[in-house]
Parts: sequence; structure tokens; C-alpha cells
Amino acid sequence: MAFFLETLFGGLMTGMLYSLVALGFVLIFKASGVFNFAQGAMVLFAALAMARFAEWFPQWFGFESLLLANVLAFLAAALLMFLVAWLIEALVLRHLVNQEGATLLMATLGITYFLDGLGQTIFGSDIYQINIGMPKDPIFILEDTFEGGILLNQEDLIAAGIAAVLVATLSLFFQKTATGRALRAVADDHQAAQSIGIPLNRIWVIVWTVAGIVALVAGMIWGSKLGVQFSLATVALRALPVIILGGLTSVPGAIIGGLIIGVGEKLSEVYLGPYVGGGIEIWFAYVLALVFLLFRPQGLFGEKIIDRV
Repeated sequence: MAFFLETLFGGLMTGMLYSLVALGFVLIFKASGVFNFAQGAMVLFAALAMARFAEWFPQWFGFESLLLANVLAFLAAALLMFLVAWLIEALVLRHLVNQEGATLLMATLGITYFLDGLGQTIFGSDIYQINIGMPKDPIFILEDTFEGGILLNQEDLIAAGIAAVLVATLSLFFQKTATGRALRAVADDHQAAQSIGIPLNRIWVIVWTVAGIVALVAGMIWGSKLGVQFSLATVALRALPVIILGGLTSVPGAIIGGLIIGVGEKLSEVYLGPYVGGGIEIWFAYVLALVFLLFRPQGLFGEKIIDRV
């Protein structure tokens, strides 16, 4: 039982990190109807900025405090993501209002390759470390209940807590604030939103900035665990099954989908992997997403689209 709970908790914590990446897709789709293929590149770009700023600032300003370096690096990287969001709106999205979805998708692909190249040009292409002080030693809990206790990774536990707080905050933002309601209105109909006075350009800057900050937090956590390297952009591919399960328009769906994928991967790898030679963790999420596409393409919490003719 203790081993099962260890696997379950590990899956839940990994699932929260998947949810955090998936949230960037959901935010932009909810506000603009655009499937943002650039989210993985945004995670990488933000993580590179965080890692390099934390390395450069102590050299430039002559201090040794790790905490101060990380705080300044986070603020500078967040400001940079705001600048990226503003440029994307001004140079790309503003000129594609009411265009076909395929056109907007291709635009996000172009943004992906641009951010990949820009990140390499500015910050370099080596492997960088992000040290935000999260403890990496495992801990044992429930030692009185289970013999030997349950082993948990402290870094995963803290990362999952950060992801949970951010997801909850954004859920409240979308549901309870006027700006959140305006974001949903823009996603439903650009022209109708403009006709009632909702400033489309400002809304898009806001949502891409928020998605950029989400990408920064995700990049910071994944970079702390794995190091910042260009393969980090592929972490977005792990989030695709999550949004298929949860629904492209649902923030709670991103959470539930991430938890299902995280737990399913871990349990299937541990309990089914030995019978099929292992490797289930690599493809489990995509097979599950395929099943959902066949039987419930809008996901668990997505809006069912009915076209009447």
C-alpha cells in the first residue's frame, strides 16, 4: 500500500506540472480562439532568460545573494515576457483579427521558430542551471502508519504547490474579474467584443503576458529539475494530451487532465510496464488522448460545439 501511495503522489505532483504547461495553451485559446503552438518556445525562452539573468546580475551589480539574484531575474524575465507579448500583439495578432484559425495557427508556428532563434542568439545554446533554492532531498511521511513510511521528493512537492496556487489564482481571475469575463467575450467573437467597447489589442497583450508569466513559472520549475536546454521546448508536447482530456477552454479541465495523465503514466509504468517491456510512460498519455478524440473530442470540460444548418 505504501508503494502504491508513493507512486500515486508522484503522479499527482508530475500532473500538476503538466497542468501548469497546459494552462498556457488554455489561457490563450480562451481569450483569442488561437491554439498557441508557441507555448513550448515561450517556456524555453522564459527559462533561458531566468537562468541567464540570475547568472549575470550578481556579476553586473556586485552582490552575492542567491535570493536577490533570483528575485531580480524573475522580475526581469517577467518584464521581458510582457515585452514579447506586446510585440506579438503589435506585429502579428493585430493584423490577423477575424482571420481563419489555420492562419493564426501558422502565425504561432512562426512565433515558435522566432523565439527559439532569438533565445539562442541572446542567451546562448548551452545547458544552464536554475537554482531557486528548492530542496532536492527526499523526505519520509506517514512513518507511523506504513512501515518505512512514504518517500516523497521535496522539490516535486514544492513545485506542485506552486503550480496549484497559480492555477487556482488564474481560475479565480477568469471567473470573478471583469477582465477575465472580457477575455472570454473576445474568444467568443472578436467583432462583437469590439462593438461593446472591449479593447481587443489590450486584451490580447494581457492574456499573452499572463501566458508568458505562466511559461516563466513552468520553465523555472522544469529548469530547476532538468536544467535549461533546448529540449525543454518539447515539454509542451507533454501538455497536449492534457488539454485534449480537459478541454481547450477549461482551466479546471487543465488541472484534472494533468492529474489524470500524471497518475496514469506512473501507475501504468509501475504496474503494467513489467508485463510489456516498459516504456508505457512515453506513450500512455497520447493513447489516452486518442481515445478521447474518438469518443469525446471536446474533452471532459470543453464546450460541445453544435452547428445547426
